[in-house]
Amino acid sequence: MTAPFYVSPEQLMKDRADYARKGIARGRSLVALVYEGGVLLCAENPSRTLRKVSEIYDRIAFAGVGKYNEFDQLRIAGVRAADLKGFSFSREDVDARTLANQYAQMLGQVFTHEMKPMEVEILVAEVARPGATGAVDQLFHIRYDGTLVDQVDFSVLGGEAEAISERLGATWSAGLALGSALGVAVRALAGDDRSLAAEELEVAVLDRDAARRCFRRVDDPEVASLLAEAG
Repeated sequence: MTAPFYVSPEQLMKDRADYARKGIARGRSLVALVYEGGVLLCAENPSRTLRKVSEIYDRIAFAGVGKYNEFDQLRIAGVRAADLKGFSFSREDVDARTLANQYAQMLGQVFTHEMKPMEVEILVAEVARPGATGAVDQLFHIRYDGTLVDQVDFSVLGGEAEAISERLGATWSAGLALGSALGVAVRALAGDDRSLAAEELEVAVLDRDAARRCFRRVDDPEVASLLAEAG
């Protein structure tokens, strides 16, 4: 009887991680950052119908990079979980940290036990309520293997995350207006050797001062106007 082919657990995990990273790197990147009025989410995305950034609940947004059909499944699961918890208990009980933990468990389970890992990185963002004592905007970055990172000020997803993070860290500052924040995000995404037009971007915000539903998409004319304002 032929002996089964053996692969060490360390090599198996490395191969899965390499596979997932290569799949994510083929897509375009995305940034989220805190600005004066809430949280800005900006993705390089020329598609008008396949969205990388979406609403999850009242003050919570979802963003994903990598394989669209995989992170869209996660988005749908998050919407259902948030709706169920909000209906069963209270809308105030739905929070980004709990959703991020659930996503981390799902991705970790798939990475460890399935043949193929999910080729995605996702972000769960929550804008703090105005005037809430001790409340801060939250950015949770969840990687393909279930690693959960609580990030401060800004977060970058995608294959060029390290280079974009360096550019963003050099230009971001607290208290930016929306136009300035968008300019910082777009310059970080584009780098020094190219530029991005409004039609190549998907932009949304979590507006801190909104009455209940804080998520708002920023359409192309407004994006173009904000970029022109930012210079």
